[in-house]
Amino acid sequence: MTSARIYLALGLALFLAVILPPVLSRFKVNAPIVLVTLGLGLGLLPGFRELDLDPTSHQVAVTHITEFTVLVSLMGVGLALDRPLRLRSVESWRTWSPTWRLLGIAMPLTVGGVALLAWGPMGVAAPAALLLGGALAPTDPVLASDVQVGGPNEGEDAGEAREDSEEIDEDDEVRFALTSEAGLNDGLAFPFVHAAILLVTVGSVSEWGLRWVGWELLGKIVLGVAVGMVLGRAIARLAFRARSRDLRFAANGEPLVAIAALLATYGLAEVLGGYGFLAVFSCAMAIRSFERKHSYHHDMHAVIERLERLLTLVVLLLLGMALTNGILANLDWRGVGISLFLLLVLRPLAGLVSFLGHPHRSGPLDFDRRERIVAAFYGVRGVGSLFYLAYAGSHADFAEIRWLWSVVAFTVLVSVYLHGFTAPLAMDWQGRVREPAVERD
Repeated sequence: MTSARIYLALGLALFLAVILPPVLSRFKVNAPIVLVTLGLGLGLLPGFRELDLDPTSHQVAVTHITEFTVLVSLMGVGLALDRPLRLRSVESWRTWSPTWRLLGIAMPLTVGGVALLAWGPMGVAAPAALLLGGALAPTDPVLASDVQVGGPNEGEDAGEAREDSEEIDEDDEVRFALTSEAGLNDGLAFPFVHAAILLVTVGSVSEWGLRWVGWELLGKIVLGVAVGMVLGRAIARLAFRARSRDLRFAANGEPLVAIAALLATYGLAEVLGGYGFLAVFSCAMAIRSFERKHSYHHDMHAVIERLERLLTLVVLLLLGMALTNGILANLDWRGVGISLFLLLVLRPLAGLVSFLGHPHRSGPLDFDRRERIVAAFYGVRGVGSLFYLAYAGSHADFAEIRWLWSVVAFTVLVSVYLHGFTAPLAMDWQGRVREPAVERD
């Protein structure tokens, strides 16, 4: 009967996943809020309370489920971004300035802030404190749909391939900054998680510090991005320009190529030792850079979006059930304090600091005060944090692992409600300034 109840819950939730988006579009409530709340309710019902949802007992399964969910989301994010990144163009790199600032300043400040708070005043062991900082640092590409860009734009002739054009670009700088940040920082959190694992398995920093900087921090990032770019370009060239029409997937309209590209890219990057998350995002960006006005990008994004919706449903439903089935049993005042400090103080301040020196309104690519506040505040935490914690727990023995699960699960729960309820209002608030400014430009 236990498996039957799970099938029943998943079936009902899947119906909700199909029904909710058009219904919730009329209200200021998003699907993650409803799904987590549904999971919370199911976890209290007889029959569901007996389910073993302890993540420490199923760390390998949790790792793979959350891993694939994040991968699918990263592929969708890369395909959705309209703004190109041309490696040889300084101006193109400048248009990504908010992203580089959030990644290079806000993210390290977040890792360090959480780790120092946990290790110092809270008295958490150094490896666990660093793991908590690394796991909670990345913003989530899965749950942040309310503050991210939509699907890729298309040209006037949807079925016709066209040359690359600068005419297609993002029209909302805040959404672009938060989306591109979420696409990249999931991979960039890996070095810090690996450092926490090395503290447990190897010992002091002096024994592995240089190797960590050279390989974990630099080498694996470069390798992951390179693998993604090379495979993405190869797949795109085949899809759009193969001599044989049978191999020209864009002409045939075969969207499953996006899933094949995701799996192949992640697998190759991991086999070679690079960061697969970065490889998948880079692959999607490389594919998107080909024939940027072609409707095939929209077709691929649509199938990825549907798969992401299904995976998100499963993860959020199980998370909600786990929240009322003991995952918060080890939560204490320290965990609550760290979580609230991260969401309400640290991330907003780190985001604002990252924009210091960034030009104020002088063109469509610059942030005004409201846009900076929104971009700084909406660092949504979600499935990526669950993945990193499960990954670390399956590679090393952390004495505080159950406490860490309680803190991360509580943080994700608060983020779902806090950011989910306020995001529509905040985006409307900053959008009222953006529209007149763009018209003047």
